[in-house]
Amino acid sequence: EDLELLDTDFSQARSKAYDLILNGEEVAGGSIRINNIDLQKKIFNILGIQEKEAEERFGFLLKAFSFGAPPHGGIAFGLDRLYSIITNSDSIRDVIAFPKTQKGVCPLTGAPSYVDEMQLVDLYIKLVKKE
Repeated sequence: EDLELLDTDFSQARSKAYDLILNGEEVAGGSIRINNIDLQKKIFNILGIQEKEAEERFGFLLKAFSFGAPPHGGIAFGLDRLYSIITNSDSIRDVIAFPKTQKGVCPLTGAPSYVDEMQLVDLYIKLVKKE
């Protein structure tokens, strides 16, 4: 119902999202997902992600949307988060069974991928060439 706000005052647009909180800790979250390529491109534009960059970073998603995606949503329980709370772990990584492949690669997104200069600036990271 807030789609028109994306063109006028996107800061007032609402999403259909929800979280489940247990004693102040988020243990589940979900939403109704974007399933329309034009809407996704509009959101990228609002976020300042140019078309070329969107294709480089999220081409897999845009390609999937080009085939058509039904409206969908849901909620996912973060069992790793719950286990982290139960075991009083310092880091959620202590309880994640399979965070990435053994080579540190994400099979779905192909991460790690190229990091542009703006991402480095945002994260206060400076690259130093090894001599």
